Amino acid sequence: MKQPLQRRTVIKGGLAAGIGLAVPGRLLAEEAAATAASVSPATPYERRILEVAASQIQRVGAKVWRGDLVGVADFAQPSWKPRLHFANLEAGTVRSFLLAHGRGSDPAHSGWLQRFSNVPGSEATSRGAFLTCEWYKGKYGTSIRLKGLDADNSLALERAIVMHPAWYVDQTMIDKWGKLGRSEGCFAMSNENFNEALWHLSGGRLLFADRIGEA
Repeated sequence: MKQPLQRRTVIKGGLAAGIGLAVPGRLLAEEAAATAASVSPATPYERRILEVAASQIQRVGAKVWRGDLVGVADFAQPSWKPRLHFANLEAGTVRSFLLAHGRGSDPAHSGWLQRFSNVPGSEATSRGAFLTCEWYKGKYGTSIRLKGLDADNSLALERAIVMHPAWYVDQTMIDKWGKLGRSEGCFAMSNENFNEALWHLSGGRLLFADRIGEA
């Protein structure tokens, strides 16, 4: 999980990958908000996720390159519930997946995130908006680099906070232990579902993490 990073190289490479993808942030945000407002998802919670996704796209503006889909990690939910939501602002739909949090955010391993942190060595999850960057091969195989866009996650690159697949994110863990395992602060998905992030969330999109609300 913790791969040595050259910040300048990563940012330069990420920016290069975004050439041709940039869309005026204000226009993108307006279109996303309008689409989210025009659909009626199945539940009030899904509507809330779409609203958060649209508002965060508007907030970060041109810092992200693609605004069609936003990842929303709702750490108000416990680890045994699907709490990583892919909010498709064009279609007005939400798809949800299991997601682990960092052991430093849950020292007692209760399954609930207790705190966020941006401190190196804390092994805790950070809150805020992240830009998804390029793929790379790491400890857990193909992973997605993340660049923090807020003060609360500004050290994401230095801390090697990424998205990656992990064996401890699986329904069998919940069946046996009642909760998922913990990461070192990274956004860990199941091996089965991680390709969804590779194909649909990487490449200059927004991942937003916070406590959102009740499902």
